[in-house]
Amino acid sequence: MVVEGRGACGSMLPRRRAPVVGSRSPTGASRRRRRRVPAYARGRSRLRLWADPAAAGRGYDGRMASIATRLRLPVQVQDTLLAVSVALLQLLGSDRAAGNQPGTRLLGDPDGLGYLLLVAGGLILLVRRRWPVAVFLITTAIGLVYYAAGYPDGPATIGLFVATYTLTAQGDGHRSLQIVAAGIAVLAVGWLLAADLESFNPAGWVFFRIGTAVMAAALGESVRGRRVLAAEAVERAARAEQTKEQEARRRVDAERLRIAREVHDTVAHAIAVINVQAGVTAHVLDKRPEQARETLVVIEQTSARALGELRATLGMLRDAEDRRAPTPGLGQVEELVGMAREAGLDVKLEVASPARELPSATDQAAYRILQESITNVIRHAGPARVTVWLTYGPDDLELRVADDGRGPLATGAESGRGIVGMRERAALLGGELSAGPRPGGGFQVQASLPLPPEPAASP
Repeated sequence: MVVEGRGACGSMLPRRRAPVVGSRSPTGASRRRRRRVPAYARGRSRLRLWADPAAAGRGYDGRMASIATRLRLPVQVQDTLLAVSVALLQLLGSDRAAGNQPGTRLLGDPDGLGYLLLVAGGLILLVRRRWPVAVFLITTAIGLVYYAAGYPDGPATIGLFVATYTLTAQGDGHRSLQIVAAGIAVLAVGWLLAADLESFNPAGWVFFRIGTAVMAAALGESVRGRRVLAAEAVERAARAEQTKEQEARRRVDAERLRIAREVHDTVAHAIAVINVQAGVTAHVLDKRPEQARETLVVIEQTSARALGELRATLGMLRDAEDRRAPTPGLGQVEELVGMAREAGLDVKLEVASPARELPSATDQAAYRILQESITNVIRHAGPARVTVWLTYGPDDLELRVADDGRGPLATGAESGRGIVGMRERAALLGGELSAGPRPGGGFQVQASLPLPPEPAASP
């Protein structure tokens, strides 16, 4: 017979223990959980708790705050305890102080009026949050009647001080202060008239009550000011967050439009040239195969160049430093004019002044405007003579592209995105662009882009 565990004879056979629910066995997982956390990991954890209030709420401070919130009494219970405590303190304290003031009136004379005033001055605090002005006025009247009747000094104005604090803490900062100032002034006059100022003790109590009332008003106003500042800080933070989101959205939209213009200008120009060259190829394929071969080479070169520019543009979405192709500029205007000539246009380039170094944004915008203008001529004007003028002025760069075509440019160009995109490019730099039919026929695009002043030559 196999015995598991210790029998009556004290067998030393090993006993199989049943697993205990909730026990911590020294398993590998528990050993890993008890492993010391490195200092840098603890630092990152604290940073995460500081940056994430929800995560901090799960820490020690969050648990303590949660416990304090659960232990907090409801507002009505707090006001009830405060009102009863103030009423008892005023009643018992004033009754005890009456024994040291033999010349004062008894609290029960006549018919317990003094007791009634002390109890009412405390219990009225039950509604101090709902009607703070009314509670302050009632406690002010109670304070005047109590001391005018000649009742003994003591803690009889605690309810008045609480009401003063409540009114200034929950008020609007202007009207509430006026009411409190008027009430304290009336109380000061009434207390001074009712007190025996020839004795030091009664006069001291009067000035103590006046000073305490002023301090209660100042404390309430301080709390109200801090609450207003906190609310304004929260509002400013919310407004700043909203402004930040709007600015981020605006930048995203501007970047989207910029990339759309780049893709449009690159693809539209290449497609227009390829379309013209493909038509020429289809027309001369059987009659002049050598010319067809040349147009196919132009198509290949144009498509390869367009793919390179498109790849560079889309590469900026992945990495701002991804520059697989140079940024186009007026330094490539000869190449642009050569592509237009290969597409069948008679292009003449005139530069009216020596070229100068341009800002990269202006250089790229000028190139894209010329590119889109020539593309529109290829697409809409058909075979035409085109003149491109460039004028480098001291304050601006003048661009003009004019053609003598007879195609549907005058009626169809405005319906696309090309001219709109050119205007947007010019407007972003603070320039102007005009486009429209010429009086003698054809179409013209004219743009003016501002330039920074040239640096003065060193002597």
